[in-house]
Amino acid sequence: MIARRLVIRGRVQGVGFRQAAAGAAATCGVAGWVRNRVDGTVETFVQGDAVSVAHAVEWCRHGPPAARVTAVDVVEEPVAEDCAGFRLLPTE
Repeated sequence: MIARRLVIRGRVQGVGFRQAAAGAAATCGVAGWVRNRVDGTVETFVQGDAVSVAHAVEWCRHGPPAARVTAVDVVEEPVAEDCAGFRLLPTE
């Protein structure tokens, strides 16, 4: 089990990124959360097996069709033992 925190930059708000990320998380089989940030980026935390997390990270590199991702910062994080499912969090 591994975990990663991502900050996605570009045209990523107002394009359905969070909802699409939740669907992608279900498809990839990862747990975690996603939220908009006040600086215009999207932040997400994903955890699962290495292959599933890699697929989720790859999905974030392009996002939904209306998004224009210009950069994805990926940081290794400790696994959250109490993390189950995938949630949409409020903007921070």
